Amino acid sequence: MSATRKSSLTPEMNVTPLVDVVLVLLIIFMVVTPQLEAGAAVELPAAMNPDPENKNLEPTTVSLASNGSFYLDRKQLTRDALVVELKALHQAKPDAPVVLKADRGVAYAQVRGVFKAMQDIGFPGISLQVIDRKKN
Repeated sequence: MSATRKSSLTPEMNVTPLVDVVLVLLIIFMVVTPQLEAGAAVELPAAMNPDPENKNLEPTTVSLASNGSFYLDRKQLTRDALVVELKALHQAKPDAPVVLKADRGVAYAQVRGVFKAMQDIGFPGISLQVIDRKKN
């Protein structure tokens, strides 16, 4: 009788812990993914008919936050340190594309000053990142 009992038992896999882990990982990726955006989080100005974005390029991003701080990719720097880092970048990669992201609350004179500094360093093309007014 005990032999028949053993043969009738079939192992079952409990997938509940696996589902729990997968859902936690999904939530973590949903929270972290928006933070992976290049540069600091800024509120971009809207523009009509912006140029299409080139997905093949991996540009260096310079950001100006609304509080006046400067960022090179996600690294916060002073203006002088930013210029030094950009000069070093230009010497290492003279043809590197650069994108300037400025918060809509930043004064135009400050944006223009950073743009001019990047031009003086010698970057071949500096893009201004905006959002498409038609999409909003």
